[in-house]
Amino acid sequence: MDVMGDKATLLETGRFAQPADREDPGTAAEELRHRLAAEAGDVDAMSVLGSLLLRRGDLDGAESLLRGATAAGDRAAANNLGVLLHQRGYVDEAAGWWRIAAVAGSAPAAHALGRHHRERGDEPAAEYWLRQSAEQGHTLGAYALADLLEHRGDVGAERWMRTAAERGHREAAYRLARTLDKRAEREEPGAGPGETPGPRTGTGARLGGPARPDAGAWTGGARAGDGRTVAARTGDGRTAGPRTGAARTGDGRTGDGRTGAARTGDGRTGAARTGGAGGAGAIGGAAAGGAAAGGGVGGRDGARAKESRPVSAARPGDARSDNARREGVRPPAGHGGGLSLTDEAEQWYRQAAARGHRRAALHLGAILERRGELKEAGRWYLTSAKDGEARAACALGFLLRDAGDEENAAVWWLRAAQDGDGNAANALGALHAERGETQTAERWYRAAMDAGDDNGAYNLGLLCAEQKRTAQADQWYRRAAYAGHREAANALAVLLLQGGDAAGAEPWFSKAAEAGSVDAAFNLGILYASRGDDAAALKWYERAAAAGHTQAALQVGTARLREGDERDAERHLRCAAGGGSAEAAYRLGTVLDARRPPAGPPALGEPAVQKTECEEWYERAAEQGHRRAQVRVGMLAAARGDVVEAARWYRSAAEAGSRNGAFNLGLLLAREGSEPEAALWWTRAADAGHGRAALRLALLYARRGQLTEGQRWASRAVELGPAEVAERAGRLREALRQELTA
Repeated sequence: MDVMGDKATLLETGRFAQPADREDPGTAAEELRHRLAAEAGDVDAMSVLGSLLLRRGDLDGAESLLRGATAAGDRAAANNLGVLLHQRGYVDEAAGWWRIAAVAGSAPAAHALGRHHRERGDEPAAEYWLRQSAEQGHTLGAYALADLLEHRGDVGAERWMRTAAERGHREAAYRLARTLDKRAEREEPGAGPGETPGPRTGTGARLGGPARPDAGAWTGGARAGDGRTVAARTGDGRTAGPRTGAARTGDGRTGDGRTGAARTGDGRTGAARTGGAGGAGAIGGAAAGGAAAGGGVGGRDGARAKESRPVSAARPGDARSDNARREGVRPPAGHGGGLSLTDEAEQWYRQAAARGHRRAALHLGAILERRGELKEAGRWYLTSAKDGEARAACALGFLLRDAGDEENAAVWWLRAAQDGDGNAANALGALHAERGETQTAERWYRAAMDAGDDNGAYNLGLLCAEQKRTAQADQWYRRAAYAGHREAANALAVLLLQGGDAAGAEPWFSKAAEAGSVDAAFNLGILYASRGDDAAALKWYERAAAAGHTQAALQVGTARLREGDERDAERHLRCAAGGGSAEAAYRLGTVLDARRPPAGPPALGEPAVQKTECEEWYERAAEQGHRRAQVRVGMLAAARGDVVEAARWYRSAAEAGSRNGAFNLGLLLAREGSEPEAALWWTRAADAGHGRAALRLALLYARRGQLTEGQRWASRAVELGPAEVAERAGRLREALRQELTA
């Protein structure tokens, strides 16, 4: 056969040509012209007409024309003849014609032949022909070659994926973005699992939280990872049980079930938080399905084959040809153009999304949401959701919920859940549970579980625990825990501990902590501390504190203070106070207060004393209701001469039950001449066990001549102490007794 020339351009369509619904008059006229020319022996016309008939699905009419043009040396006709034969099931014969066209220099035929060999398992031959196609500038050949090399783990895959992406292949752009995104997680400072694109998913907190169990351990209700626990304030003399830091799916935080991108468990998910927001994409054209190139059309630009199947399991058309173009869409320049990996990934996501790639739109929306550009994020989520991406519908629901639009959020969650998204089903369950519709909530949690989301079982456990259905809660927690859900393991351990089974709880706490649950690590610390094993407790507290657990940082800071390591104590207390711990703020204030040199009397005309850092920490704790901090702030205000401010803080502490606050408020009122009201506060303080308040009352009643009442309060002061108060009260009591018996 003579060397074949490019006589036709293939139509970029799927493997199976679809008949047109209606024919354009101009097309009909052109077809008639080609038919007349073909009947006159014009090879070009035969090739073009055969391509038109192939596109229409008229395989019988196309075959004779394509064979005739092929015999005359038209390589595009040979390529299209291979397509036709492949559609009819004659795979080997099709490959033969593709080989002829490829040897003659047809890049589309080389692409189709490469895919054919890959499907047969002959990867060396596949690589040879795909490389031939790619090096001739064939976009789909570059993408198929990249896919093959990526499958092997070859470092050259990115080069060809980038080549295909720069030529407009949207699936290549998406997969290149995923590659860059994953590399950014490993290489760029600050990038981590929480930065991966994707919707927020996982075990988020239910909007409100359950009631506190009687046993003193929380079994849910907090947002995953908030680090809150029921550990008592250090130094208050109270103990408390551990708490599950995990929370209910539906808040959009990703979590333990690894559901995606969003934020769940003590670690941020991730889905959770279960699924992620799209993987690297399924193997596309070259890996899946047949090896056909597309049907043919007229033209003289050289034969170009079309990928025959959608790529990445996305909507039909995801593998549109290299000719797919949109106005204003440009690939990122060069190999990053000086951009960070994350920024370059975003640009490729944007390019793929602009060309209709729904998962790229999903990831782009997640990136924009994290950056705070919620309006644009919502637009991309909406675009992706309308194209059928359930995870985008779920993410859009979270975005609407955060904006206060629960009604529309539920609409999108319902749509996503009906499409099989377990995270959306969990979100609906949480929404109904918050409304008290527990049966509906349970139904959606079960739907999430049926969709393969282990958070559904975990949330069912939380729901049963709130309803005191302990046996069922145990069952669901175990199911999720055995599936690897770390917060379920933590919750199960808490449940067992509440039932008195500390030995059974410990292994589950350990399993959850080793899997990365910060709250489980803290709970292990509580467990060991309750046994008197302070060294083991401190080890787990330190582990939880290093992961940002507020109460654990408080415990470590307190331990360091006992050891005399004030510098390390201050560091941990600052972390805990910054995380919102009132006790840590108070203790940090005491550490800084102890370093402060004693203030001398102000010089005449000297400006008012500015608040010190320790006072600022005291005030932060006081504003959170810390009674000792309120008393201390009141004392500092009184020392500055600010009586009104001092009285306000003393009163706040006293009304919250602080006997020191009540005593100091009494002193302040007495100095201001309000002795009757002062007596009321001293009485409250003395009834709470404050010896000095009892002594003050004894002196007050003695001055008033109410000797019997004074003697009674003096006796009470002797009982309460401390020693110097008891001594003074004893002398006063004896004097009053003598006066009464005189």
